[in-house]
Amino acid sequence: MKITDLKTFVVGNPPPHFGGRYFIFLKLTTDNGIEGFGEVYTATFGPHVVASMIEDVCARHVIGADPFRIETMWRNVYGRGFSLRPDLSLVSVLSGIETACWDIVGKALDKPVYELLGGKVHERLRSYTYLYPGPDEDQADPETYRNPDAAAERAAECVAQGFTAVKFDPAGPYSNFDPRQPSLERLDLSAEFCARIREAVGTRADLLFGTHGQFTTSGAIRLAKRIEPYDPLWFEEPSPPEVPEEMARVARQTSIPIATGERLTTKYEFSRVLELQAASILQMALGRVGGILEAKKIAGMAEAHYAQIAPHLYCGPIEGAANIQLSACIPNFLILESIQTWGGFHSEILKKPIQWEDGHVIPPTEPGIGVELNEEVAEQNPYTGDELHLEMVEHPV
Repeated sequence: MKITDLKTFVVGNPPPHFGGRYFIFLKLTTDNGIEGFGEVYTATFGPHVVASMIEDVCARHVIGADPFRIETMWRNVYGRGFSLRPDLSLVSVLSGIETACWDIVGKALDKPVYELLGGKVHERLRSYTYLYPGPDEDQADPETYRNPDAAAERAAECVAQGFTAVKFDPAGPYSNFDPRQPSLERLDLSAEFCARIREAVGTRADLLFGTHGQFTTSGAIRLAKRIEPYDPLWFEEPSPPEVPEEMARVARQTSIPIATGERLTTKYEFSRVLELQAASILQMALGRVGGILEAKKIAGMAEAHYAQIAPHLYCGPIEGAANIQLSACIPNFLILESIQTWGGFHSEILKKPIQWEDGHVIPPTEPGIGVELNEEVAEQNPYTGDELHLEMVEHPV
């Protein structure tokens, strides 16, 4: 079997844009007609530039290759151009290609990918959602993002749906000039969010406190002290991910488990996090980290440190499907990020939606990654904007 064709899709995510402004999908086809889908999660270049990067990598390393030889392909792409180091954009491209190869392999063998990576451990996967604003809110300035009472109301609604954990991030904007000290106003607001949400959900749900590496080590420790009384399950990316030694200092100063990983890539960056004890919850994004097998290797390293895996998701459902395949087959799975209950556009873009029920995702039994891109819907929703998937504030906060 050989890979003979590539097709890319740059898809605009319609309002309210939950999961980002756009998704970058790809399809590989083999000489016997098997199709495999993957998703690339990178925001360092415009999405159409990324599509050209996918085409370049595939032309050099993928077209004509055997999709079963994933390790060989991975090393050849990882080392191209004398790199052989964690390159966020290159490895994101590699992640989508690698996922598509696993999709082909699973379909060729008529097995879900998780059955090829040790077999299913979990019959269902606990999931959480971010506290997205409600349909009646002003989407440009939603109450849920700035009002603790509104956030608590949304949290209670999510728990009523079946969620047993919710994530929120009231600590303020993130900037290209971070890290910084949190303001007293944001320290107070963060504690108020935790207090109101804890009051609303009681012990029925975990609180997942999100930040985006905005704070200095000392600032993150100050913030952790403010929210500790509300017993969050995690404090996410409290300091920038580039220096895990400093994140480890935060971890030593708080009882809240530290979570990190959405901006890290490959086993090499995650090994430093584990060795330094910078975090005990790893949040790799499978459209960025290096793909499904790379994530499985990281999960194995984490298992030896009693660290847990909570795959990150802020993109489309193809990466979400890869997250599910990994989570189903690892013993140290903790929780899975969902975009609400996988409805809306995340459902429309697939031929069959991801199955969510009573706070859990049900691993699919279909072969490969278990989902198929609805190409007609993808082509009807091209991304025509010029903004990146996520953008930082370009001045000091």
